[in-house]
Amino acid sequence: MKKFELAAILGLILAICWGNVAHFEQKLNDLQNGVLRLHILANSDSDRDQQLKLLVRDELLKQSETLFSGCTTLDEMKERAVQQKETIRLIAQNVLEQNGCHDRVTVQLTEMEFDTREYEEITMPAGAYEALRILIGEGEGHNWWCVMYPPLCLPVASDPSEWFDGETVEILTQPEEYEIKFKCVELWHELQEKLGN
Repeated sequence: MKKFELAAILGLILAICWGNVAHFEQKLNDLQNGVLRLHILANSDSDRDQQLKLLVRDELLKQSETLFSGCTTLDEMKERAVQQKETIRLIAQNVLEQNGCHDRVTVQLTEMEFDTREYEEITMPAGAYEALRILIGEGEGHNWWCVMYPPLCLPVASDPSEWFDGETVEILTQPEEYEIKFKCVELWHELQEKLGN
């Protein structure tokens, strides 16, 4: 009888832990699916290429209100990003040419993997996110990124609590409190990959 009771208690503990991890994983999925990131890659890591990347960033942020005015949903922001791809490319190309650089600029809306990254007071968890990606030249240098939607980096940046529930804001602003849960989700994904192969 004691073995049965112990097995029942262990099963209950595992069920509670799994439910907690599954809830956290769903929060991360909702976050990843509700965000559009801006990602600018420099041609290389040379000082000049990194400086050019920041000049492109500054000009795009300056013009972002005009480029994306009236967008109130993620779908509207993505649709506008697609519509404005050529305008964005021309803005970036113009900045480069004004600074004596003739590297090619490529603009794309894509889904890509990001590592865990910090931007000012928020930390975006690792995972697959949609991004407006701007590649300068070979795009082999360090990048700069921020969150376009919800507007957490644009000149009209807002407080994350305006867009996310309390638990998600905590995940973004206090990631150290969730390290064990992040690790559990990561291990779960690794196990799924191994079982899938």
